[in-house]
Amino acid sequence: MAVTVELGLSKAFTLDDSVAGVIGSTEFVLGGVDFVDVTSKVRGLSISRGKNRDLDRFNAGALSISFNNTNRDFDPLYTSSPYAGNIVPRREVRVKADGVTQYVGTVTDWNLAYDESGQSIAQLEAADGFTFLAQQVLTAGTATGQKSGARVSAVLDMASVDWPSDERDIATGASTLGTDTFAGNALTYLQKVELSEGGLLFIDKQGRVAFKDRLSTPTTGSVTVFADDNSGIPFAPAQVEYGIEQLYNQVTVTNGTDSSTANNALSQTRYGILEHDVNTLLSDATQVSGYADFLVGRYGEPEYRFAQLAIDMSNLTALQKTSMFALDMGSVIQIKFTPNSVGSAIERYGLVISLGHEVTADDHIVTVGVGSLQTSLFVLDDAVFGKLSGAGVLAF
Repeated sequence: MAVTVELGLSKAFTLDDSVAGVIGSTEFVLGGVDFVDVTSKVRGLSISRGKNRDLDRFNAGALSISFNNTNRDFDPLYTSSPYAGNIVPRREVRVKADGVTQYVGTVTDWNLAYDESGQSIAQLEAADGFTFLAQQVLTAGTATGQKSGARVSAVLDMASVDWPSDERDIATGASTLGTDTFAGNALTYLQKVELSEGGLLFIDKQGRVAFKDRLSTPTTGSVTVFADDNSGIPFAPAQVEYGIEQLYNQVTVTNGTDSSTANNALSQTRYGILEHDVNTLLSDATQVSGYADFLVGRYGEPEYRFAQLAIDMSNLTALQKTSMFALDMGSVIQIKFTPNSVGSAIERYGLVISLGHEVTADDHIVTVGVGSLQTSLFVLDDAVFGKLSGAGVLAF
């Protein structure tokens, strides 16, 4: 199994303990965690991260692992277990593939099932940092006008959130947010900042809070290619969407003071009026108007979209596996697909918006959810996204 599972065991200083309570110990320290390889006990696992469509918010990443528990190694009441005292909720867990981290989260549940034959199973359930952020309340106060990335950092710095500074990957942001009063849930507020920016906010595969602004534009030089003609990573027959799931031809954007509505008249004539309202933290009317125009331009027509790809890792070369395990939310991909080998290939660029792993003793299937890049932001001098008549459109 190329996948490695590591369970975080407590190596924390414990007052009055004869081993863990020794002053000056380099092994048992404040907040200490020791990751131990438990792969040999794994029967199978699944990882689910991301969201279903571009305009959705990202969900908390989930991990489920099935362990062989015949020897009661994962029984919280078995004191002779090598992991005794650590089969409890809130322990860290980490999954790697070919040495590259794919998931970091915290255990939420241990579910034990016993069989008369002695083939007992322990089921670990874990969630990533979004679950933690969803349980935190903002520290009361007033936000000053600032870039969206600075607002994200301000929330993470709050005493009530206290997210570690070395577990962040925060872009500056292109939008300027107005003054605001902090109140309510931390994750809900951060997702409103994400919405105001038109960017991406998620927990990356290393467990960090990641914030990408809308100007984190794609380039053809950083694209991972998937193809059914041996020119890229092979995949199972693609799941395609073509409908009104993301068709909006009347968009109203507000910021609490200003409001702007943009219309796509031709789209409304063809498909009827499909409305979408966006409540933002943007600081002024100019940004509000620009955002409305941008959204109605981007989502005013139905799009033929590759929604999801399934990749059998056993069919890949070592180089292709490296490319797969490097993917995360926001990675740019290109898909080349000729349905039933009839006619010309369909080629689309996309943005990774979800990643899933299903691993057993014999198989490892990765699913890649794809967001739209057919109307991505204009990138100067790029061969594809730098053409005004091509995939790139001007930003607001």
